This record gives sequence, C-alpha cells and structure tokens, in this order.
Amino acid sequence: MEVVIVPDARAGGELIAEAMASLVCRKPGALLGVATGSTPLPVYEALSAKVRSGAVDMSRARIYQLDEYVGLPAGHPESYRSTVLREVVEPLGLTEDSFFGPDGTAEDVQAACEAYDRALAEAGGVDLQLLGIGTDGHIGFNEPCSSLASRTRIKTLTEQTRVDNARFFDNDIEQVPHHVITQGIGTILEARHLVLLATGEAKADAVAHSVEGPVSAFVPASALQLHPHATVVVDEAAASKLKLAEYFRATYAAKPAWQGL
Repeated sequence: MEVVIVPDARAGGELIAEAMASLVCRKPGALLGVATGSTPLPVYEALSAKVRSGAVDMSRARIYQLDEYVGLPAGHPESYRSTVLREVVEPLGLTEDSFFGPDGTAEDVQAACEAYDRALAEAGGVDLQLLGIGTDGHIGFNEPCSSLASRTRIKTLTEQTRVDNARFFDNDIEQVPHHVITQGIGTILEARHLVLLATGEAKADAVAHSVEGPVSAFVPASALQLHPHATVVVDEAAASKLKLAEYFRATYAAKPAWQGL
C-alpha cells in the first residue's frame, strides 16, 4: 500500500479531493464510491469548494454508496442515502439521478444486495472508492472475520460499531439499527483505486494492523494490501503506531508530483 502521512484531517481532505478532481478531469463520467461518517467530510468540503470555484466540473460524475442501514424508513435523516445526498450529491451540484446505493428498505434484502452488485458491474466498476476504517479495522461494514472474498450482503453490526455510531442517533444506541447492507471486501477490491482516510489517535492501532500486520480476516482493512492501487492517507495521530512512519514519509516526499495519489 502507498501510505501518505499528512499534518491533519484538513490536509488529508484536500489531498484526496485533488485526486478525485484530477480523475474527473481525465474521465468526466467517473464513478466515485463514497463513504459516510465524520472522517470523509473534509474530502467532500474540499471537493465542493473546487466545484464552486470552477476548478472541476462534476456534472457528469456518478456517485455510488458503500453501505446502508437495514430497516430505517425511506428519508430517515441518518440513512446513508440521506447522508450522501446531503453531504456529497447536493454540495457537488449533482442530481439524484447520478447517485445509486443499496436499498435498505427492500422486502427481499438478499435480492437487493445482488441487484447492487450487478449495478456496479453494469456501470463499469468503481474508479475510486473512498473508505474509512473502524477502530476494529472494519471497512464498509465488513466486521472482523468477514470473508476477504465477500460480495455485497447483509451484515449484523458488532456492539462496538453500534456504540461508535450512536453519536449520529442522539447518543442513543437503541436507535442504531442492528443490520446493514454493505459492499463485501471482494466487491470493494474490484474498484480501480482504493483510498482509505483515517484520522485521530483512536484509529492508530487499526491503521498499524492494516498496513503493517498480516493480511487477515480479523482485520478486514488489511485486505487492501492485496490491491494493486491502494492509498492510505493518515494524519499524524492515526500514524502514531506505524513502525515505518519515517519510511512512508520519505517515500512519498520522493514521489514525482505529477504522479498524484
């Protein structure tokens, strides 16, 4: 994996937004996979600023959602569809027609999972997938011990993940759904470029295990080591447990600027 250590979350957001903008300039109809939560917000803020300034035209880009809660009613403000519309699609000046995600309200959830995988394939595959990482090393909602070959499917959230996400539900864990639809690790690995952003000391152990540890289903994000083009962007706090931090700094500093991420 390419590891880039940045001073803070804002710098990480700017760097990834520049990579997305560069991709869209080369390929206007690029398919961007997005993640939710607080970590990627600096990316979306920086990218929307580029749109407002005229630095990039996102009008033909397509947005695909990584995961979705099961059982929240349509339009619920904390559904990931609502979140992506609010934080990504609308600020980038896109229409809802450019956006697709798994259907967490479907009566047949398994069929909805299969339909989502087919839709990704029919759209030509994800060009750049933005990922976050959980404190236990999960990506998407692929919790520890998820199959590294898994496809989009329904998953049961661990208690820790529900605790982590309770802040979005008035700190009331009882409001946090127990199940989600998520792209599987096998599905995620089919994207042409994977970019994982992690910030804060709470993510330091997960980052170190994912980057420097063995590839293991116990640390789902470690599967990114198998990908031919995976970039991990971390701030100083999230990088604090990396044994090879100085090597990563030197490697990125020596990389030609024109190569980008």
